[in-house]
Amino acid sequence: MTALATPVAASAPQAGPTRRHLRWLLRLHRPALYAWGALVAVLVLVLLALWGPLLDSSAAAWRDYNASCAPGSEHCRYDQNAIIRYRDVYTYTTFTMNALPFLVAAWSGAALVGRELENGTARLAWTLGLSPTRWLAVKLTVPAVLIAAGTSLLVLLHRLAWEASQGRVDTAKSWYDDPTLHANGPTAVALALAGLAAGALAGLLIRRTLPALLLGLGLAFGLYLLAGLALPHLWPTVSNVTGLDTGYAYEGIEVDSGLVTSSGAHIDDPGCGTTTTDGCAELYTKLDATGFYVDYHPESHYWPLQLTTTALLLAVTVAVTAAAFVLLRRSTATSHGRREAAV
Repeated sequence: MTALATPVAASAPQAGPTRRHLRWLLRLHRPALYAWGALVAVLVLVLLALWGPLLDSSAAAWRDYNASCAPGSEHCRYDQNAIIRYRDVYTYTTFTMNALPFLVAAWSGAALVGRELENGTARLAWTLGLSPTRWLAVKLTVPAVLIAAGTSLLVLLHRLAWEASQGRVDTAKSWYDDPTLHANGPTAVALALAGLAAGALAGLLIRRTLPALLLGLGLAFGLYLLAGLALPHLWPTVSNVTGLDTGYAYEGIEVDSGLVTSSGAHIDDPGCGTTTTDGCAELYTKLDATGFYVDYHPESHYWPLQLTTTALLLAVTVAVTAAAFVLLRRSTATSHGRREAAV
């Protein structure tokens, strides 16, 4: 890895970033700020529509369907387009909110850090009296505030729209639907901030626009997977045991399941089904199985899971950000040391 160049005959860095430096950095990334504002504004309008007119029309269509489309009914009249329209808009909006960490990471790696190191804009900022450390601090702080504020607003509106659909739209997503789970809570904000930090680290590691974009996306994807894999294991589960003739009975996030033996031991489920299926009763007798068990998270665990996962993601974000600052300091210090040795 080549070292970053630091100015030698530059004016001494000031105690803090001046308003002139801040205005310069904001002007440099004005298109990205406008794009973020436009994206948030569009999503806000769509979520308000999901909370209001789209929900009302879909709920009315479902009422008509349930009232007139019973089995054997000759006249089935309802607004199918309203149901499909609500479903599609909800799906695409929720998907977009889940994609925000990847968009942030790509921009952070490519434009916020990688491109400026590649074309020398960062070195120009350092010669204007802004130290490398403060340069990175300003570049991360301003986007972090805007990203946290925008994403928090979207999460609030998404949750309000989702809550309003429960009991009114027959196909409304459950709380444990993975995209809905993240879009409804603070993990969405934490993932977006983690994407910002991951992109910045990628830009400092590679210092080239396109490779930094790809690495930032890869790191953001890894953090998204980390959140999904860790979330079910960050809070104690609830166990439910049912008879061999009834099968599994639960609603929530499954963590583990299988058979219970007469001694209380848990063993793997061979996948035969309930005892009403031919041959299953004999198989369970051989296995000494007495019932099915499932360890899961009910809806009451939603906020504990959200908060613990958010805390984990924020801790990872702090660690990634610290790594970015350490890498920047070492790179600039190495470059400065080499220049002094050459003199």
